[in-house]
Amino acid sequence: MADTPRIIPPHGNYRELLSFRKSEIIYDLTVQFCSKNFARFDRTVDQMVQAARSGKQNIVEGCMASGTSKATEIKLVNVARASLEELLQDYHDFLRTRDQPLWEKNSKEALYVRKLGRSANESYETYRKFIETRAAEVVANIAICLIHQANYLLDRQLTSLEQQFLKEGGIRERMTKARLQTQKQQNSNQ
Repeated sequence: MADTPRIIPPHGNYRELLSFRKSEIIYDLTVQFCSKNFARFDRTVDQMVQAARSGKQNIVEGCMASGTSKATEIKLVNVARASLEELLQDYHDFLRTRDQPLWEKNSKEALYVRKLGRSANESYETYRKFIETRAAEVVANIAICLIHQANYLLDRQLTSLEQQFLKEGGIRERMTKARLQTQKQQNSNQ
């Protein structure tokens, strides 16, 4: 029985994923940003916070479902990606409707945010002093940089998940393989 393949492989390690950690920062930043820059009951607050939350939570749900359904994991990681894309547009809209500049991809400000994003222990604390002391247009641009980073990571994660599925298959294939192997072992022991 020790040689029987695992039907449900180890899964659920979302806290180890850079995409999750980056999405958690984006969520915290968005909650802070919305509370400072919109009226309390503005519909935009709910939309932006829910998009940020969905980006984070769908990574969690996908990782937890991955043990029994690679298809569900792929679907939920893609939903996370779509939610962050929606949030990205909200931040773009914020800047555009206030005639505020969007940082160029290789501006010194964007490069600085990318550099911060490479720190080993990156968290909301990495950005707190900027988020809590800078003008709204600066914070919106920081959020945009972080969302681009998270989206890049999620795109890579989706590609990796696709490759894993092609290589390893899903739970039905693992179940069939394990059952056939067990039957083979039982027959050889008789």
